[in-house]
Amino acid sequence: MPQSFNDQVIEEFRANNGRVGGPFAGARLILLTTTGRRSGRPHTTPVGYLPDGGERILVIASAGGAPRHPAWYHNLLAEPEVQVEDGVFVFRARAQELTGAERDEAFARAAEADPGWAEYQAKTDRVIPVVALVEVAAGPPVINSPSFADGLKVVHDGFRRELATIRAEIAAAGPELGAQLRMNCLTVCQGLRNHHQGEDQGLFPYLGTQHPELRAVMDRLEREHESIAELVEALRKLVAERDAEPTALLAEFDRLTRELERHLTYEEEQLIPVLAAAGG
Repeated sequence: MPQSFNDQVIEEFRANNGRVGGPFAGARLILLTTTGRRSGRPHTTPVGYLPDGGERILVIASAGGAPRHPAWYHNLLAEPEVQVEDGVFVFRARAQELTGAERDEAFARAAEADPGWAEYQAKTDRVIPVVALVEVAAGPPVINSPSFADGLKVVHDGFRRELATIRAEIAAAGPELGAQLRMNCLTVCQGLRNHHQGEDQGLFPYLGTQHPELRAVMDRLEREHESIAELVEALRKLVAERDAEPTALLAEFDRLTRELERHLTYEEEQLIPVLAAAGG
């Protein structure tokens, strides 16, 4: 039996750590696995998402403006606990439908960033739902990789991909920064902060204990974390300014990206061979 379109996208997504071609090329995409409200079986669907800070992401049940809500939306109403794959991590989340002013504000943000959402709403009489997916804490994050060495590269490439997407959004912005673009910037800033804190508290102390010869490497990486944290904070403050201009933001964003890329490349050169040799 030939593969369905969704099955093809799912296979490509999993094989390429979240990168797909065709109509979803360059889009922010997750695989959302819900429990069928009638069958009780898991159902996985590729769904576009919006960053919404460090604690949750948003999905919109547009169904392309169809007259009925998509099946995945009905499933998560019946069973709010879902699985999310973002190409880097696999995690459990709890679905929370937004209502009232919170829903309207989130949908307006989405439509400002991509008018296609407003076009979908105009095609249907139903109010298109917006759902927050809030990660359920369940131990260390599960990285979509066969080894820790490979996982480090997968995480780094996830940041590279998101930074490239945001840069394109800033470059295409008009004279003002949209609310969703600001949120995208703030979310990746929080993600970088969390990632580096995790390395400082876990990976680096572990490697420093197991490999004393890497002390100089660890010292350099920790210093670079401090420098990058300063750049992240400068970017965060700029994004928070009401009259922030895209040209100023782009310059600050490029400064951060250059420093981060140097850091990531050095970290990969120094640590991946050590992790791979240890079978990690």
